[in-house]
Amino acid sequence: MKLENMFKKTKSVSAKKGYITVRTQKPEVPEGLLRKCNKCGAAIIAEDVRSGNYICPKCGGYFRVHAYRRIQMITDEGSFEEWDQDLLGPNPMEYKGYEEKIAGLQEKTGLREAVVTGRARINGSDVVIGVCDGRFLMASMGWAVGEKITRAIERATDEQLPVVLYACSGGARMQEGITSLMQMAKTSAALKRHSDAGLLYISVLTEPTTGGVTASFAMLGDVILAEPRALIGFAGPRVIEQTIRQKLPKGFQRAEFLLEHGFIDRIVAREEQKEVLSDIIKLHENADKENKEESENRKQATVDKPCEEQKNLTAWERVQISRRNDRPVGSDYIQELFTDFIEFHGDRYFADDKAIVGGVARFHGKPVTVIAQTKGTTTAENVERNFGMPSPEGYRKALRLMKQAEKFGRPVICFVDTPGAFCGLEAEERGQGEAIARNLFEMSNLKVPVLSVVIGEGGSGGALAMAVADEVWMLENSIYSILSPEGFASILWKDSSRAKEAAEVMKLTAEDLYRQGIIEQVIPEPENYTILNQEQVTDILNVEIESFLKTYEKMSEEELTAHRYERFRNM
Repeated sequence: MKLENMFKKTKSVSAKKGYITVRTQKPEVPEGLLRKCNKCGAAIIAEDVRSGNYICPKCGGYFRVHAYRRIQMITDEGSFEEWDQDLLGPNPMEYKGYEEKIAGLQEKTGLREAVVTGRARINGSDVVIGVCDGRFLMASMGWAVGEKITRAIERATDEQLPVVLYACSGGARMQEGITSLMQMAKTSAALKRHSDAGLLYISVLTEPTTGGVTASFAMLGDVILAEPRALIGFAGPRVIEQTIRQKLPKGFQRAEFLLEHGFIDRIVAREEQKEVLSDIIKLHENADKENKEESENRKQATVDKPCEEQKNLTAWERVQISRRNDRPVGSDYIQELFTDFIEFHGDRYFADDKAIVGGVARFHGKPVTVIAQTKGTTTAENVERNFGMPSPEGYRKALRLMKQAEKFGRPVICFVDTPGAFCGLEAEERGQGEAIARNLFEMSNLKVPVLSVVIGEGGSGGALAMAVADEVWMLENSIYSILSPEGFASILWKDSSRAKEAAEVMKLTAEDLYRQGIIEQVIPEPENYTILNQEQVTDILNVEIESFLKTYEKMSEEELTAHRYERFRNM
């Protein structure tokens, strides 16, 4: 857009003396051309904002998006079919002026209520979508909003469709009193039925999502996404400050804060949302839609394992190899063995533990849940990932993803590599023992195939909490033990310097455990195993995992759980 001379000052003749002067006049700007950013205060061109996903080009701040515009941005052109457009709610408290307020907002916004619902397609996938519009009483949830969302979820359940809800709300609608409060229970109950039907619900949180909406449908997604810097919380910031009489820290209740504290899966920029939603939805579509051509033409690894077994190494030497910094870590296996990986974050209780990485991916075209204990490859990465020692929130995140896999019928593949669960004051305060015990309890009865592969250190209960599986495999130079050799020597012999001796006594190598029947398979490694020759191992895993899935996916749920129970019952 050409703005030349638009803001140029104009000359005029002084009436008194005939001098040519420059008067201070407001620049002549075409009406509607400029807007002021309510975040940074900069003057911005309205058309640039509209064409740029309603993001300030100066500060990157996100403006609120009208419901119909949001639907246009997210869904395939011409695919949206609106439902319950004319549904209106009552005035249950006979609140004075409420009907007039609603009528005025209807005229001003062109909306009948604060949410728009219907059916649409996202990159060809059928979905039920609902979008809140903050222009209508801050998208507060009264009877009509709750009813429209509930009806949409019920139709999605009947038609076996995923649900995508965009939340933007100040919470419950005060003018409707207790009726508004009941919508929290109503929408949540509808989502429970939708979930029990094995269907996907994606919640997208936008600025602001607070109050009763946060405490109901907004936080119940199988996958919860958020826009950058969106305000998300139960109580509003001002209410909290007035209650505790303290100034809140910068970034409190923002999307990034919730990601760090484990309550959302991912922050997604507005321009990426359609593709991210599409990827997640397609990973949850019928698992039988495997690309046959891809399956037939993919690279086949030789079953003749190419790595020579290293028979002359001592147990202590294998311990040292398992701990090497240049050894491939969990995230390396995810990258090499799987496609279309989408990482999900958080335990939904306290934090996102970076010592465990997990999410949904495809293995030979088939959706799977993959979870890996992950060390770092540099000092900084190791500090960030706590040297591969998970906290309670890490195990709870892993279990959340496993239960999600069970709901959608996806196999679970775990990569184990930890010196042990993190031992510290905070871990004990948050229930490290309970978190590990809960994983053992729930994994024993997961109704989908579970495979665990020990790729490095398998330290004590911290490793077992991700290895209650149908089969457990170990890489040749990995270890799996009751605790570290140093700890064993310290406890039993009161001398940690005898760790080398302890390693021999503990029978912790892959070969030892295979002989004892603790594991099902030993995966050979090349000498000096690093990321540079990782393909020699992943080629073997590629074939063996496919064989595992073919075997265990034929089993019924009862056969799977019975097999897993007997596996551990006989140890």
